[in-house]
Amino acid sequence: MLRRISLGSVGLVVGGVLTIVGFVAYGVGNSTLNLIGFFYGIPILLGGLALKVSELKPVPIAQPMPEVLTLRDQRATATQNQIRKDVTRYRYGQEAHLDESLERLGLSPTDEERPTLVGLREAEVAGAYVLILEFESPLIPLERWQKQREKIEKFFGPGIRVELSQPTEDQVEVALIA
Repeated sequence: MLRRISLGSVGLVVGGVLTIVGFVAYGVGNSTLNLIGFFYGIPILLGGLALKVSELKPVPIAQPMPEVLTLRDQRATATQNQIRKDVTRYRYGQEAHLDESLERLGLSPTDEERPTLVGLREAEVAGAYVLILEFESPLIPLERWQKQREKIEKFFGPGIRVELSQPTEDQVEVALIA
């Protein structure tokens, strides 16, 4: 629940309220509230602004069926769980979700060519738990992804098999199968 709350927004609201209280207190001559507003409100407001600027929003995840949730609890690998948790929360100081992973896999030669993670799904295929990463990849074709399939499997660890598909021309889906 807390990972779905933007710390930047919280900082802006709390800092904004304290700063306004400080300015109002200055106007009416209340020195205690004035100090609280200036010494706490303005730094919190600036910190919230800095977080908001560097914020990376969570990737939307499709609500899985109850049997898939049960399968996730039983068969999901630590890597699958970590990816799901990392991309479905606010991140700070990163340009894109999984940007370092894509770079290490040779799928992000430049920032402009980097595929963008736009969605996440969970499914069950033949009794196995599957985490499907939906990438918007207009500049890197499916053939290049397929050349890196073995490297992707090794990168995401033991016990994971990777299947690649292309539902539309500019999209690539990476299925991480436990």
